[in-house]
Parts: sequence; C-alpha cells; structure tokens
Amino acid sequence: MSVVTSQLKKLDWGIIISATLLVCFGFIALYSTGLAKNNFSNLEKQIIFFTAGFLVMIAASFFDYRILRNNSYLILIFYGICLTMLLGLHFFAPEIRGTRGWYKIGLLSLDPIEPTKIVLVVLLAKYFSIRHVEMYKFRHIIFSGLYVFLPALLVFIKPDLGGTTVLLSIWLGILLVSGIKINHFLILSFCFLIVAGAAWNFLLKDYQKQRITAFIFPYDYLGASWSQNQTKISIGSGQILGQGMGKGSQVQYGFLPEPHTDFIFSVIAEEWGILGVFALFFVYGFLVWRVLKIAIESHSNFPRLFASGFAIILIAQFVINIGMNLSMLPVVGIYLPFISYGGSGLIGNFIGLGILQSIKSRNA
Repeated sequence: MSVVTSQLKKLDWGIIISATLLVCFGFIALYSTGLAKNNFSNLEKQIIFFTAGFLVMIAASFFDYRILRNNSYLILIFYGICLTMLLGLHFFAPEIRGTRGWYKIGLLSLDPIEPTKIVLVVLLAKYFSIRHVEMYKFRHIIFSGLYVFLPALLVFIKPDLGGTTVLLSIWLGILLVSGIKINHFLILSFCFLIVAGAAWNFLLKDYQKQRITAFIFPYDYLGASWSQNQTKISIGSGQILGQGMGKGSQVQYGFLPEPHTDFIFSVIAEEWGILGVFALFFVYGFLVWRVLKIAIESHSNFPRLFASGFAIILIAQFVINIGMNLSMLPVVGIYLPFISYGGSGLIGNFIGLGILQSIKSRNA
C-alpha cells in the first residue's frame, strides 16, 4: 500500500486536474447536445470512456517507461500491430458514409489511428534519441519518414485526410525538436508541395476537394460550405457570456452539424460565449505547458522527445479543430482532444498521459 501511495504522490496532478477539467467541458457540451435530441447516450458512454481512460492512465503510471526505451523489438511489435489494424480496416470495418474508419465491437467502435499516434511517438522518440548527434545526415530523415509513411498511407486511403495530417505533424514536429537542419527542412517543404499537388490531381476524392474549395470560396451556403457557415453563426451568436447551457439555437434546433465531435467547440462558444472559450483555452494551454515541462526537465533524449511528441499531438489537433470551427482551416475531420465524444481518442490520450506520468514519477 505504501508503494501505491508513494507513486500517487509522484504524479503530476496539474496534468490530471487540467485533463479532467477538459473532459468536464465535453460532458457539459454533450449534455446540451443530448437535450436537443432528448438522447443522452453519448454523454453516458463518454462518462464510461473517461472512467476507463483515467484508470488506464493511473495503471500506466506504474509501468516503467524505460522498458519501451530499452526494447526496440517491443516497439516494433506494437508498430506492426498498428499497421495490421489499419490495413484490416479495408477488409473488416463497416463502411459508414463512404469511409471504413472504425471496427465495430458490439455497441462500441475502435479507431486504430489513436494507438498508432502514441506508438509512432514512441518509435520516433526511440529512433532519434539514439541518433541525435547524427541529425545532420539526411538519411535519418528519410528512414524515419518511412516509418511514418506506411501508417499515413493506410490512414489516407481510409480515407482520412485529418488523421494523415496529424501523423505527418508528429513526424515534422519531432524532427524540429530533434534539430533538423534548415536546408533539410526546406527540401522537405518543397517535397511536400509536390506531393500535395499530386494528391490534389490524383488521390483526393471529390468530397475532400469540395471541403477545401468550400474553405477558400465559402459561398455555397446550402452545399459544401454549410458546415462552416453554421459554425460561424454559432460562435458569433455566443458573444461575451453565451446564450446559456441548453439554450444555443444552432445546437438545439439542429443546424450545427456533428455538434458532439468535430464542432463541439462551436457548442461551447455559442452557449458559454467568449469567457467560456477563454477558460477552455487557458485550461488547454495549462495542460500543454505541463506536458512540455516534463520534456524540458527530462534528463535524457527519449523521454524528452516522447513528451514533445505528445504535446505536438495535442497542439496539432487543437489548432486544426479550432481552425475548422472558426473557418480558418478546411474541414478535415479532427476531434477536439479530451472534449469531443469518442472512446478511442479519449482513452488513447489518457494512455499517453499515463506514459508521461511514468516519466515524471521516475524523474526521467
């Protein structure tokens, strides 16, 4: 019992409290969306997901992260499992609205991209932690990119443009933290532009192109631009204090699309106003700061790169999701971490926090 008590005292309670507060933001928003349909099943399931995720985080904090750091074969096994699950989507997952994105397990769904994000951060942290003095060699950028390319390709052809963007953001972010040379970064940027042009002409589906063109030319009010125009109305109507919980007209009358996932931020902005948005930003910023603090205080490269990589996941998804809601970025299907409905994402993020707690408690 003393071992358990000692471990709990070593945890970063700033991370735990801020993550829990973010989940509570989601609970309140899901309650509001439940009022609109008189159906609170999403809220009920999210409470179960949170409970499971919280327990997994505590359990993972007792796991010695150095087992991952010192065992390349274990990391590769996890990586292979993730690739297998992503590949299996194309054969075993049900097709929902033109995409095979989740495995159906009874009443629950499993999105394999969530564990893939964590495993990819672990793999890249391991790769660069033992090669940090050789970052001037371009081949390490190429080899690390191959590790990212395989899952990114499988996610892209789901199709999931948002998930692909996050995976590439993880790679690029860890490259920058690891100390990539400026000329190598410019080469990568040029290659990205070439690939993006080729993808537009040969790989993107029509509806994905419509989302991008609707972002640039948001005038198809009843068509491709509907979602983002409704989010702007929703956010703008919140003003300073908001319309009040359960009183947002866009939410309650069903004008706001996907209010429990992609556009849950618009629910918060409409019903809580600018003050609620500032509170959300403050709590999220505090969480990211605590994660980065672990990275800064780490005494070796692996924990520093893992913490940085997890912070990149949170920042990338937050920026893209908020950008979608504010019509500053095209709609690519990115949820708001810890807030949007979804068990795979919520539990996956708590697993990441659990590994961070393991790093923190062992003082890296």
